[in-house]
Amino acid sequence: MYSHNMVGSNDIARSKTFYDALFTAVGGNPAIQDDKGRLIYMHNDGLFLVTPPIDGEPATSGNGCTIGFAMTGPEQADAWHAAGVAAGGTAIEDPPGVRAGGFGSLYLAYLRDPDGNKLCALHRM
Repeated sequence: MYSHNMVGSNDIARSKTFYDALFTAVGGNPAIQDDKGRLIYMHNDGLFLVTPPIDGEPATSGNGCTIGFAMTGPEQADAWHAAGVAAGGTAIEDPPGVRAGGFGSLYLAYLRDPDGNKLCALHRM
């Protein structure tokens, strides 16, 4: 069912610094930038894009929205989180760690990107 995810940005250069750090921390590659200025990340059969809004209005983060990235283990989630904070992201919610819930034990790490989009690194224990 999943094909891709796209978030808006008001500063593509700043977003490239941030998302390049996130994806390279987990074995991905820096973005490919298309002729419309969009950043395209291809990793683990997924596609993630960052774009200036096509309607010309400012990009805003979605209230209640979270974009989750699958991790191979807690170490990879921690590297992702540290890279994101070092590249201008903001650590949010509880520190990275195990949480128990209806889906079993999960290792979670949360960030907001520089445009305010909520991101989550998730590893199923």
